[in-house]
Amino acid sequence: MEARVAQSAARLARQENEIKLLTAEIERLKNFGCLGVSPSLEGLRDENAKLKYRLNFLQKSLQEERSKTAKSMININSCLQEIFGAAIQAAYPDLENPPLVVTPSQQPKFGDYQCNSAMGITQILLKTKEQKVSPREIAEKISKNIPANECIEKVEIAGPGFINVHLRKDFVSKQLSSLLMNGIQPPAVGKRKKVVVDFSSPNIAKEMHVGHLRSTIIGESMCRLFEFAGYDVLRLNHLGDWGTQFGMLIAHLQDKFPDYLTVSPPIGDLQAFYKESKRRFDTEEEFKKRAYQCVVLLQSKNPDIIKAWELICDVSRKEFQKIYNCLDITLVERGESFYHEMMKDIVKEFEDKGFVQVDDGRKIVFVPGFPVPLTIMKSDGGYTYDTSDLAALKHRLCEEKADILIYVVDSGQSVHLQTVFAAGQMIGWYDPKVTRVAHAAFGVVLGEDKKKFKTRSGDTVRLIDLLEEGLKRAMDKLKDKERDKVLTPEELKAAQTSVAFGCIKYADLSHNRLNDYVFSFDKMLDDRGNTAAYLLYAFTRIRAIARLANIDEQMLQKAAREEVLILDHEKEWKLGKCILRFPEILQKILEDLLLHTLCDYLYELATTFTEFYDNCYCVEKDRQSGQIVKVNMWRLLLCEATATVMAKGFDILGIKPVQRM
Repeated sequence: MEARVAQSAARLARQENEIKLLTAEIERLKNFGCLGVSPSLEGLRDENAKLKYRLNFLQKSLQEERSKTAKSMININSCLQEIFGAAIQAAYPDLENPPLVVTPSQQPKFGDYQCNSAMGITQILLKTKEQKVSPREIAEKISKNIPANECIEKVEIAGPGFINVHLRKDFVSKQLSSLLMNGIQPPAVGKRKKVVVDFSSPNIAKEMHVGHLRSTIIGESMCRLFEFAGYDVLRLNHLGDWGTQFGMLIAHLQDKFPDYLTVSPPIGDLQAFYKESKRRFDTEEEFKKRAYQCVVLLQSKNPDIIKAWELICDVSRKEFQKIYNCLDITLVERGESFYHEMMKDIVKEFEDKGFVQVDDGRKIVFVPGFPVPLTIMKSDGGYTYDTSDLAALKHRLCEEKADILIYVVDSGQSVHLQTVFAAGQMIGWYDPKVTRVAHAAFGVVLGEDKKKFKTRSGDTVRLIDLLEEGLKRAMDKLKDKERDKVLTPEELKAAQTSVAFGCIKYADLSHNRLNDYVFSFDKMLDDRGNTAAYLLYAFTRIRAIARLANIDEQMLQKAAREEVLILDHEKEWKLGKCILRFPEILQKILEDLLLHTLCDYLYELATTFTEFYDNCYCVEKDRQSGQIVKVNMWRLLLCEATATVMAKGFDILGIKPVQRM
């Protein structure tokens, strides 16, 4: 009754049926050719070849599907939901959409999982059928209708109607063995859905600052998760690379570097360049007029002005890329300029459908339920952020044909984005029941004074400065622990990078993204508690256990095929169940986009492993000589399974562990 099998059964059946039909058609064509009736024998041969090709493709696809399904990690929670869903359906066939609540148990004495549906069903029966039935009676009826399955050892009814579920040890052992032999394989997702993630999105001519940190880190991790789950992911960097500010930048470029068309201008500090041009724009009326003229020329694609615009964009791109290289971020640039040519059609489409009102020369669109209208054209005929965001939304939905659209943008943009999304629905670009369009909002980064994170002088913290400070502090921490005395220079450098950038990412991702969080290097580099430093040290220690016992990867693989994982000790049992909760955690994040759940899980896994390691000898040594006298291979396999899950968790979070630290 495995969830993965249930999800793939229909697809496999369709493919098997098509294979039968194709096989029969090939036989028919063979017989037809043998009769000697061959007015177009070559055509028949071609058709035969095509069918054989299609048959081979389907058979291969079917084999891959079965192989993937067999190797995928089971989502035990989903498995139990199917079992209890069937039990509730059998017990109460007349109920429509009865509540189905299955959760991991918080205490071992209550079993491994709990089904808490009985209380909800009691309320439904009372309201819809005026039947007064106790939750405990309902729980008993559900329990009696549980279908045959391979994962439940027994169920017990507790309290007012909780159904406590105890898993079979041989089932858990078998799943752990499968994980060790096959690695972590995502569940088959069926149709390969397309996900577009909009994240990072800095502005040209402005340096990336700490405000861009959250969008960049959260967006990258979301992309990694969806990619691992088998989705087709497009990572978009919606750069602010168009608009009136470019007029003043280009006018200033013309004055400061008049030979920019032939000699590449040495713009080292683009932030200072931006401030100079802004100061002139605010104080010099003649310069301001020229800046506006440059905007008009830019929008009309004047070659010299486009060249100036490209130069400014290229300088910014190089600076952005330094950040992306440090944090291992991959993006496809598609700035506001990409959508410029589409904006005219967006305005026309809203006009043609009667949604546009004119207000003091502006063209605005009121969306039901939202008090502030979208301005899709200014009184001077220019476009706005509203227009470019609508154009981007339509392109992603109608041209990219996204099934899921995620905007990783700060909470301050929530009303604006919800208005844009609602406008897209209103005009008919998508149906929210079919296409998921979500704003993955996040709070701001605070300093240790609980105020918005600033430098001592009150300026916004530059992201490159933050990363360099992280590297310095990580090295100091490693030297404090005297790691420089035992690691090679290359290993020390790798550990420094792993700790510095891993800690910065983890500090962000381990907080609920909806909340603000306090940025503290001291806390994030502390190797105690829920930090990347703790998890990275724990990971290297786990990986070292087998190595110190002289057990190599080949020996572990052989053991995984031959050994039965004994889970008799309570700490072995607790660790085994914790390892297998990984697919449940990932599924939850795919639904709610809250990555701190993965961080909490990895911390729980590491602490559960520590409990296991402190209580269960993996390698037994002679107390006098220190010589290894016994290796408990099944426990080493539990170590390996823990490390495998942690490694995949790190990969999704964008953290790079090292073998030695």
